[in-house]
Amino acid sequence: MSKLVIVESPAKAKNIKGYLGNGYEVIASMGHVRDLPAARLSVDIEHNFEPKYAVIKGKEALVDELKTKAHKADCVYLATDPDREGEAISWHLANLLGLKLDDKNRVTFNEITKSGVKNGMEHPRQIDIDLVNAQQARRILDRLIGYKLSPFVSQKIRRGLSAGRVQSVALRLVVDRENEIRAFKPEEYWTIDAKFTNPPERKSFAATMVQDKEGNKVGTDKNNIPSKEEADKMLADLENAEYVVTGVKKGTRKKNPAPPFITSTLQQEASRRLSFQARRTMKAAQELYEGVDVKDLGTVGLITYMRTDSLRISDEARSAGNDFIKQTYGEKYLPSTPRFYKTRGNAQDGHEAIRPSMPGVTPESVKDSLTSDQYKIYKLVWERFIASLMASCQQETMKVEITANGYVFTASGYTVKFDGFTALYEEKTDDAQKKDSESPLPPVAEGDVLKLKSILGNQHFTQPPARYTEASLTKALEENGVGRPSTYVTITSTILSKEYVVREGKQFVPTELGEAVTNLLKERIPNIVNVKYTSKMEDDLDKIDSGEKDYIDMIRLYYNDFVEPLEKAKKDMQGVKIKLKEEETDVVCEKCGRKMVVKVGRFGKFLACPGFPECKNAKPLITKTKAKCPLCGGDVIEKKTKRGTPFYGCSNYPECNFMTWDAPTDEVCPKCNKSLFRRKGNVLYCPDTEGCGFTKPAPKKK
Repeated sequence: MSKLVIVESPAKAKNIKGYLGNGYEVIASMGHVRDLPAARLSVDIEHNFEPKYAVIKGKEALVDELKTKAHKADCVYLATDPDREGEAISWHLANLLGLKLDDKNRVTFNEITKSGVKNGMEHPRQIDIDLVNAQQARRILDRLIGYKLSPFVSQKIRRGLSAGRVQSVALRLVVDRENEIRAFKPEEYWTIDAKFTNPPERKSFAATMVQDKEGNKVGTDKNNIPSKEEADKMLADLENAEYVVTGVKKGTRKKNPAPPFITSTLQQEASRRLSFQARRTMKAAQELYEGVDVKDLGTVGLITYMRTDSLRISDEARSAGNDFIKQTYGEKYLPSTPRFYKTRGNAQDGHEAIRPSMPGVTPESVKDSLTSDQYKIYKLVWERFIASLMASCQQETMKVEITANGYVFTASGYTVKFDGFTALYEEKTDDAQKKDSESPLPPVAEGDVLKLKSILGNQHFTQPPARYTEASLTKALEENGVGRPSTYVTITSTILSKEYVVREGKQFVPTELGEAVTNLLKERIPNIVNVKYTSKMEDDLDKIDSGEKDYIDMIRLYYNDFVEPLEKAKKDMQGVKIKLKEEETDVVCEKCGRKMVVKVGRFGKFLACPGFPECKNAKPLITKTKAKCPLCGGDVIEKKTKRGTPFYGCSNYPECNFMTWDAPTDEVCPKCNKSLFRRKGNVLYCPDTEGCGFTKPAPKKK
């Protein structure tokens, strides 16, 4: 019998074919083959929101090939990804290829290994129509909201804008955080910090005042020492004081490992540890899931499916992980009872957490077979999974109370009694203040008289909340139940590409445009940017998965909630246009003498005269750098490819054809005085064509 297996990607097709062998043909659908055409709404609102699907433009030949192969095959298996999108792709393929929806022709692979593929092929099932409907409900709602709301926003602010069910909530979070920062008023406070030794011990330790001589607590409330004058009074009181240990409290505590990764936590940890943007993380994870050619192992998928919000792990994986821990670290590094992690309530539990498909395969053993990014992500996934199975870290704690002239200081510290999982891995944190600042304390006993090394009053100011980064925004969306693992990368990419936010370092800062869009939606269509409302919508859409909710009813409910305020807003705002501040430049209009401003049109930014319509002068926007052309001495300007990738060239083009992908810098060559450029490897070099050859390491970017 000839058997046809349809997967999503060519890499996965090649690897699965290697496991299935003769009698099987494996072909890739290249993702979705059918969708709602972009040129029109493609949803019949009057007839139960019926979608009008069509073959995606450019995939007609592929669909014809799939039809031909399916017609010739004795059996067709639909092996697309094990999630809602994958289920929907299988459903679309079944419809296009004329397959029966009640046939058991749907197979899923949680991992692309020999056993994972074999297990999937041995358990075919029918297409899960509830999962399909859950995907359809999201797709249709997103289309309705996007295609109805985006033109309204564009008309009221500027052409080419977009708004959506999830992206608009994400943008609101960023804008609201910026407003909190602006409204924040820093308040001054002081702490009294001392350093002591306990002779004959030489090593000093730090302690902080926690109580004044009247018995009032200080240090825990920022207003208790409000000024330098108050701090100086306390310091004067403590001159020549004797510092006596008046209490020593010892105890033990345990620190438990973090659970294995889900999509959002993998993106967050890769951002914190590796400074990877989410798209880069998911690209490497996708490659590791689909399969890489590993020396001595062949082509194999090294991790399980990377789009998941479940913390479940299989008994087989747990056993393999425990065996590795026992052999490598010893029995004592396993907990006395197995540790199980609870998946949050609205998570989809269709497959496992992200884990190594073969826990015994260490990152170092496959390093030479992986790209740098693949290795870093595999190491992260592997260490997190193994550590999640390990015993807790046991710490002995000590808190010391020190009294002088009625003032009380405390010092806290710990020593590690048993390292447990920390022998392998510890989770990073976004908040620097949460980092463990405790350190081991010297031996002290009640009644000991300490030697004062230093005592200072230190000024502090309360800090505003931090701006969101890609990692912390993803975390906020997840905690608020907005969006799902497969959407986080798209959400952040969209608000960046639409210039609603910009990156400053790792932080997201809303632009004036982003704030205008958010304010318009908050005022006119508040539900669409309401976090709790969107979270409830997400929960209701999740209930379609299990058949608890009808997907047509859900679409109708949320469409009506949205379209009524939209129609009212259109009526109330007829003729109203929200005007943004225009960015003025130093370029003078040669026709009327005004300073030209930056505008945005269908093809991006350009320069225009602010005197329009009297003066209609416009020209391309040229971003001039501080560098000079090494060939002719002209200005080096930034240009962009059709895909938006920046490159640099001479302003005297076409007379001068200098061009480079390397970014110009403000520095000049000490040998020939020409501008230096930065190339890959973080190196500054002189591009002088006469062979200057000067290079030096580039300073680290802040």
